[in-house]
Amino acid sequence: MFSLARFDWRTFAAVVVVAVSVVVAMVLYADSDGPARPEPKPPTKPSHGMARLVFAVFGNDEEIAAYRKVVDAYNTESKVVDVHIESWPDADAMLTDIRSGEVAPDLYLLPREDLGETMEAERNRPVLDLLDARGIAFGDEFSRDAISAFSANDTLQCMPYASSPMVIYYNTDLIDFDRMAARDLPVPPEDREYWTLDQFRAAAAFASRPRKDTKGVFIEPTIEGLAPFIYAGGGKLFDDDQDPTSLALSDADTADALRQTLEVLRDPTITPTNKQLAEKPALDWFEEGSLGMIAGYRDLTPELRAVEGLHFDVMPMPELDDDATVGDLTGVCVSEGPQERVEQSADFLVNLLSDEAVSAMAETGYLMPTKIDVSFSDAFLQPDLQPANARAFVDSTRSIVLPPLFDSWPLLEAAVDPDLERLLTQPRIDDLEAELEAIDEKSKPVLQPEEPTDEPTESASPN
Repeated sequence: MFSLARFDWRTFAAVVVVAVSVVVAMVLYADSDGPARPEPKPPTKPSHGMARLVFAVFGNDEEIAAYRKVVDAYNTESKVVDVHIESWPDADAMLTDIRSGEVAPDLYLLPREDLGETMEAERNRPVLDLLDARGIAFGDEFSRDAISAFSANDTLQCMPYASSPMVIYYNTDLIDFDRMAARDLPVPPEDREYWTLDQFRAAAAFASRPRKDTKGVFIEPTIEGLAPFIYAGGGKLFDDDQDPTSLALSDADTADALRQTLEVLRDPTITPTNKQLAEKPALDWFEEGSLGMIAGYRDLTPELRAVEGLHFDVMPMPELDDDATVGDLTGVCVSEGPQERVEQSADFLVNLLSDEAVSAMAETGYLMPTKIDVSFSDAFLQPDLQPANARAFVDSTRSIVLPPLFDSWPLLEAAVDPDLERLLTQPRIDDLEAELEAIDEKSKPVLQPEEPTDEPTESASPN
């Protein structure tokens, strides 16, 4: 068990004071009686005698190329270490090799949802003291919420590097707010900083044109897809944010938020049919110009830019009682190891956090940096490219609600997502409260699994 910590930002001195805010019960990654982990491969040294650090990253070709560019620039100047990139197409593949001992990186990217399991396996070295000693100004330079997201056990476990909120991508040919306003339809304010659920629904209806066979909106019927609407409506996902034992969809506030949301997302006149979604994914319909809105993170932007003839922009997730969204957060962790290598890794991490390095990554279009100055710069906003309202990413960051850390997310999704899909697609719901209670019940065996017993079972007596 460990505790998530939020930082006390009342002082901006060199020493960062950390206060414990919540305690999260973690599911152990591996049974202590299970097979022993293989010994990690020892680090090697380049032929010229400099220490060799391994930096493990994941992403597409453009992202990997940007990381290599940053590393090459560092190696050109370094007289002590030579940093080597090891890359994978996704985080799961990278973490599989790290867990097995196939690779033993000195630094590595880590999605926030894998922080709990990483700490339980003792694969990371907390970085607060390392970065504080090197003059990193946490409160001035980096998103406080992102710092808190990677904090636990009274310290900063890994350095947050990228933090993208979920937003709404919309087709500007199908949804024209000026034309909607001319028809006296509800529209968001001119600065596009927020919109209500009613305005969101009006936009979906405006984009739904039977003659052109277009539909207005699609939201994934998953915990992740519905979470922004639940939080914005004053609801909660779990019965306890510190030690969750069940989903809380049947909670009164949560049920009310879902009831309002389902009135929009279950409307067959503005959402794709089951037949359409079986034919191809909602993203394909959006890229073909047949769908008005879809939710996504910053990494969707370059893919949409590459679609010829597609005109799009972004808006925050719609408000109900308040504004809220979920986030896709990635940090950089330093591995445990000899102190000299840890110090060398910290030196490289400081370089990775420089404006030049972060800007190089932001310019790929995939990554939204946690470094505040760069997130407001042209390197990220890219004003000459779509989306025009890229500030929505930056502004929505403060609305990210972080779920508890536990390593059974895939199991939880597998248990309840089919029921959430039925909520959005079945012709009628006779008793929403009963449906939500049933989903909560299905989550309990995942969030509070029964402890294995060592007692022998009684064998049957022979005849």
